[in-house]
Amino acid sequence: MTTGLFVVLEGGDASGKSTQATVLARALRDRGCVVCETFEPGATAAGAAIRELVLHSDEQLTAEAEALLMAADRAQHVAEQIAPALARRECVVSDRYLPSSLVYQGVVRGLGVDSVEAVNRAAVGTVEPDVVIVIDVPDSVARERARDRSDRFEAEDDAFHAAVRDAYRTLAAERGWILVDGTGDVDAVAARVWAIVEPRLAG
Repeated sequence: MTTGLFVVLEGGDASGKSTQATVLARALRDRGCVVCETFEPGATAAGAAIRELVLHSDEQLTAEAEALLMAADRAQHVAEQIAPALARRECVVSDRYLPSSLVYQGVVRGLGVDSVEAVNRAAVGTVEPDVVIVIDVPDSVARERARDRSDRFEAEDDAFHAAVRDAYRTLAAERGWILVDGTGDVDAVAARVWAIVEPRLAG
């Protein structure tokens, strides 16, 4: 029924975005949609190697290297999964996409949003999400949830995570991303997400 809808779930670490991506994909399937449920970084074989290098290796990556590796992961992700799924007129639900790089590398790492976006244009081509939903929670809530900081980004200090959340809020206002209150239980947040996605379903 629904064809070619591309939804991206974004947010800082411990915002609940990954849970909401899973819940949304299930809700879309319940509506009869064929869903490509995916994530960044690491959804392809090449991407998994990049994910390990970026998130879990002991290599001291520069901000520029980090941004380029994320773009490389994204290029493979689009080519192998997202673009083919949209060509098959499926719904795509992705846990992170280009907005993550604009926030993490563009703003928080200080490379500049325009510079990071330019690098990623080659990676994504014309493949743009129909809607970007940012799961937004107060810093105090995120800190309470973030008990297992196991990767390079999660292990950053509270100031880093506060900067990430602030960057999401700022860029959302500038770029038309939709902020969703991520406080409350999973079902309550899912209802807020569904209220955004459901009107975009066709037929």
